[in-house]
Amino acid sequence: MALVGADGAGKSTVSQMLEKSVLPFPVKRIYMGVNLEASSLMLPTTRLLLAAKRARGGRPDLVATRLAPAPAESADHRGRWKASAKDGARLTVWMLEEWLRQLVAAGYGRKGYVVVFDRHFVADYHPDALGPADRSVFTRLHSWMLQNVYPRPDLVICLDAPADVLFSRKPEASPEWLEQRRQQYLRLAGIAPEFAVIEADRPLDAVFADVVESIRTHWKATPT
Repeated sequence: MALVGADGAGKSTVSQMLEKSVLPFPVKRIYMGVNLEASSLMLPTTRLLLAAKRARGGRPDLVATRLAPAPAESADHRGRWKASAKDGARLTVWMLEEWLRQLVAAGYGRKGYVVVFDRHFVADYHPDALGPADRSVFTRLHSWMLQNVYPRPDLVICLDAPADVLFSRKPEASPEWLEQRRQQYLRLAGIAPEFAVIEADRPLDAVFADVVESIRTHWKATPT
């Protein structure tokens, strides 16, 4: 299952609570977002690339986020070719990271764990969330892979809260941007066999109880 929602909705907090709580089912949490510093799963080659990027003062991810401004297009053909090759290499590494997490999740699933994804690549890179500036050849290939090949969660739980609440919790983006992302997540109902929306502007224990109940209800209805 995957917990999705705009920044500040409580995805990481709730997923960590699920893994640490005493529940009728064992839980393994896997981070599925772009901030690689938040993940304990990483290929050795990616770890080296990330260390080199940090040394240059770069962001702790390998893909452009929609908070970052689009890079200026190089004036000469050689500059454009170099930028395109760099983007292709970066996305190739990123896709390997995405499949690493999926393979680890499949292994836990075979051992009887409920795998809880903190965020999910299919949700974050859904075409609805990509603007015209994001539609490079490599980005389109990446999007096609996620939409047509990458496994979907059995259950997606969207933690939803008004933009002003999200901003008060995590003021790293504007309320307008958070509202846009919130609406994009709410439109993702078709990305998984089951999609549930839980109001996250309530006490944490109430949100957590509803998440647990959604998981229980889903797995009781799932044929064994």
